[in-house]
Amino acid sequence: MGPDQHVPPGAAADAVVHRLCAATNAHDLDAIVGCFAPDYRNETPAHPERGFVGRDQVRRNWEQILRFVPDLTAEVLRTSVTGDAVWSEWEQRGTRPDGSAHLMRGVIVFGVRDCLAAWARFYLEPVQEGVGDVTDAVRRQVAPTAESPTGARP
Repeated sequence: MGPDQHVPPGAAADAVVHRLCAATNAHDLDAIVGCFAPDYRNETPAHPERGFVGRDQVRRNWEQILRFVPDLTAEVLRTSVTGDAVWSEWEQRGTRPDGSAHLMRGVIVFGVRDCLAAWARFYLEPVQEGVGDVTDAVRRQVAPTAESPTGARP
């Protein structure tokens, strides 16, 4: 499309995700950062203290990621677009310098403005293997611990 042709919001939103994935797989830091608006806002609901604003922090984050996972690959498993927002399911994998596996999976919801990511709600997390089944996970989330007000142990 030419510069004066209208890009439907859904197409622009989906394109940002795929452009980010391609830049990640190319390990092109400038192209990665170029997917984000200067005033980009990142919220991480499960870890609120990790939220940030600005493209400069995007660059610092990705400099570290690419340095510590030099063979990083990313895959967008699926997307769903609603207006100027795109829900995207990601998998990122690679190898850390110590030889250990890097594997992250989850969802990132991006808000798109002017064909750039303007905001995100970030739910991408490291995969934890071998830490128990669903019963163990539920117990860790809801059962009282020694530090609880009741002092009871599961």
